[in-house]
Amino acid sequence: MPSRPREISSLGIYHVIFRGVAKQIIFEDDDDYGKFLTVLRKYQPICGYKILGYCLMTNHIHLVIKPGEIPLGRIFQRVIPSFVYWYNRKYERVGSLFQSPFKSTPINSDNQLLTAVRYVHQNPVKAAICKKPKDYKYSSYKGYFSNDLIDASFVQSLLTEAEFFSFNCAQNDDHCMDIDDERPRLNDDRAKKIMQDLSGCD
Repeated sequence: MPSRPREISSLGIYHVIFRGVAKQIIFEDDDDYGKFLTVLRKYQPICGYKILGYCLMTNHIHLVIKPGEIPLGRIFQRVIPSFVYWYNRKYERVGSLFQSPFKSTPINSDNQLLTAVRYVHQNPVKAAICKKPKDYKYSSYKGYFSNDLIDASFVQSLLTEAEFFSFNCAQNDDHCMDIDDERPRLNDDRAKKIMQDLSGCD
């Protein structure tokens, strides 16, 4: 059965989620997080997209992105394989790393944009990983207006820096697209280590 065409955003901005295949952990250490951001930077001038926010969780990724002339699908046909190739070589694995297809939802108003960016930044807080968005180092929150990967011009046209940080920390009942289960599935190496630690056996 053919997949439904993706809805088109009137602002040309989308909230995108990539999830690890079978809920697998994507990011094992700082190098993995850093490499994904490096790949995003590499393809930014090539594909002409703008990143308005991101949060890299252990088993999924949130992006708020504005494509240029190259559509989302073709952007990620470059970005994702580049990261997966590096990842598979590092961990001596083969095959897919991300569940396909990726999920996306269109952003059609300034209010939806601000809400999506706040939702992305508060994702680790709502997952009880940290208490405040500034405490999580794998999102765009902390250095939002000085991060060379982020195009802050859209947000700056709506809020001052002080208003932005206040808005992103405010308690809310925002409901945006997300994965169904925040709990990552253990990969084989992690499961093996847990069993070794508990049993005291090799």
